[in-house]
Amino acid sequence: SCNQTLDKLQNKQQQEIQSSQGMMAIILKSIPKDANITKIAYEGPRIALYTNKPRYLMENNNIISDLVNVIKKRIVVRTDEKIRKSEEDARKILDDMVPKDAGLEATFFDTATGEVSIEVKRPWLCQRDATEFNHAEVTENTGWKLRIKKATTKPSNTIKAINYQLKVSSSDRAKQLKSIGDEIFRPRLVQKSEVSLLTLGGFGQVGRSCMLLTTPDSKVLVDCGVNPGARNPSEAYPRLDWANITLDELDAVVIGHAHLDHTGFLPVLTKYGYKGPIYCTEPTLPMMNLIQLDAIKVAGAQGRTPMYAEKDVHQIMRQTIPLHYGTVTDISPDIKLVLANAGHILGSASCHFHIGNGDHNFVYSGDIKYGKSMLLESARTNFPRVETLLIESTYGAKEDIQPTREEVEDAFIKSVNETLSEGGKVLIPIPAVGRAQELMMVIDKYMKSGQLTESSVFMEGMIQEATAIHEAHPEYLERTLRQKILETDDNPFDSEYFTNIEHADGRDEPLREDSPCIIIATSGMLEGGPVLEYFRNLAPDKRNKILFVSYQVNGTLGRRVMDGARQVSILGKEGKVEVVTINCATEKLEGFSGHSDYNQLMSYVHRLRPKLRRVLVNHGERRKSENLSASIRRMYRITTHYPQVQEAIKLF
Repeated sequence: SCNQTLDKLQNKQQQEIQSSQGMMAIILKSIPKDANITKIAYEGPRIALYTNKPRYLMENNNIISDLVNVIKKRIVVRTDEKIRKSEEDARKILDDMVPKDAGLEATFFDTATGEVSIEVKRPWLCQRDATEFNHAEVTENTGWKLRIKKATTKPSNTIKAINYQLKVSSSDRAKQLKSIGDEIFRPRLVQKSEVSLLTLGGFGQVGRSCMLLTTPDSKVLVDCGVNPGARNPSEAYPRLDWANITLDELDAVVIGHAHLDHTGFLPVLTKYGYKGPIYCTEPTLPMMNLIQLDAIKVAGAQGRTPMYAEKDVHQIMRQTIPLHYGTVTDISPDIKLVLANAGHILGSASCHFHIGNGDHNFVYSGDIKYGKSMLLESARTNFPRVETLLIESTYGAKEDIQPTREEVEDAFIKSVNETLSEGGKVLIPIPAVGRAQELMMVIDKYMKSGQLTESSVFMEGMIQEATAIHEAHPEYLERTLRQKILETDDNPFDSEYFTNIEHADGRDEPLREDSPCIIIATSGMLEGGPVLEYFRNLAPDKRNKILFVSYQVNGTLGRRVMDGARQVSILGKEGKVEVVTINCATEKLEGFSGHSDYNQLMSYVHRLRPKLRRVLVNHGERRKSENLSASIRRMYRITTHYPQVQEAIKLF
């Protein structure tokens, strides 16, 4: 009884603090006059404190951290517009203040937030604790808040395009962020939470991942993908029609990672008028933009009308609010979001939704890899609180046991060496994001050691651009790789063995008959992209090999070839259907996948902290979801369910 009374008092106190007037009063009372606060404003999910004396709060950051602990909201310090130097003057100051050895490559001024991002070759010379470079002094001299970014070996056109969109939309973005803040920090309509999950895609199947998380106060769409193997719209796209909501009713869209089966329908939302915030990690924004724009090109090449235009992807750039791993962020009046590393691809995230005043905690694993690779750390399993887990089951059958990394790397070396020694070519269809970069590191390592036959490695498609995005976000990479890129001049992505094919007329060299080589090209499921031209040329020759290292969705050309088809039809030049005879060897290597195998999925559930009350299973063919659900229920004595598309599940 005493505990219940105490809980009620604490909840009442927290509600008073959470009210807009209550928060502003506490902030004004807590900030010393020496901070020279000129304005307090909402900036999306954050509260921005504007000051004409930024150095004071930057050097006394305990003031902000103490305040955050009281009001439980994100706070950022911004510079008053009046003290910001012109971009031209600020750039000159930066040129003088940035250490010459750091190698300043580019600057980007975001007028909506008052931040300047500087891209440098050696970021370790510009960190906060660097002896020659004081962030507070730079901000004081320029009037702009500083962000340090790693300059890439080859500039990323995607990041340039995002910066351009942010620039031209800065005034609209500032207004939108204020409007988003008004919605997030509005008073709750209902204090008691009820939480439901509507399954709109990606349940009992792989593809078109999408679900709607609802409470009396909020509607949050989680993922918004397409099914690349489907042949009719009712199977290809999320069932938003069944959810019976308008786009204006959505408080937020949360994206776990960039692949099309999780983001391919998102531009359709902006096309038809979704104006709200889109939350994802920093690298997910450029990655999904890259993939979505490529989907437009692939559709055109296949004679299909794209579902959306480039302007719809550009709109996503303007509406996205990138988040760091581990940052607690309010996304609606009664939902907080924390993103955690999922280990699947760069920036992939498991999404932890904290609902109400601790009423329910829901974790959506997304696509997870519970195992360390050369590229990424293993998926995180430690959460502050969690009652319900939704876990993927791509490899959820008991027989889905992948070899160890040592075994798969040995098998890769043997397979490639065997083909090269016979004068053949190895074609590896690959997703540009994740598996390509992992494979690049494996090839570079074993060619340098002499275990893999030295040969030319040709890459085509979006691989170079995706690699540049990896370089630009080293803090999301595996620990030792991150340290190499951030703290040394040794960049494993910039290898002498790799040649990027920039245009179609550059394919003559890799396709020469007398030239054994490795060709890595997109797309990973043979559903479009430059890989089809290589496939058409190489498949008829028995000396060659098609090596699959990533998942092949049911219904895709890649799945048919992998399953043993000896003749397939593809759309050839000038839009004519062409029959390709497959005489070459085909091989599937398990173990490079960015998905967890059966044992890893079971281990993930076992190690998840704190212990669970219920597990839901999605993102797998029906029998795999069913098997994983039954195994978790039997082994861990937890309530489980494997929903299908168009189910409504009450979580709390």
